[in-house]
Amino acid sequence: MYIDGFIIPVPTANKDKFVAHANSADSIFIEFGATRILECWADDVPDGEMTDFRKAVQAKADESVVFSWIEWPDKETRDAAMAKMMSEDFDDDRMNMDKNPMPFDGKRLIYGGFTPLVELKGS
Repeated sequence: MYIDGFIIPVPTANKDKFVAHANSADSIFIEFGATRILECWADDVPDGEMTDFRKAVQAKADESVVFSWIEWPDKETRDAAMAKMMSEDFDDDRMNMDKNPMPFDGKRLIYGGFTPLVELKGS
């Protein structure tokens, strides 16, 4: 398994727009091999003394934090999907910023790829 993780500051007023954007754009990842995507809206995100989710993305008072991840079967599938989406011939309205604009400031989005170390499952 391989995980792409994201933390995004989203204007609270744009929650519905965010959900619509995610439902559209995220479907591409599934088509390219992702096994699961979760988009999670902040519910219990405390302020920290040194750092916290809000500080990490410079969230403003009128913004909520979204914590998201994409699960891939392996890094190779993820890398192949990203290569397709970054290629010059990739043309999909779901990723076209004019037709499906991000309802948040993408410059403050934090993302990265992760190799799982520990996985525990309940019954």
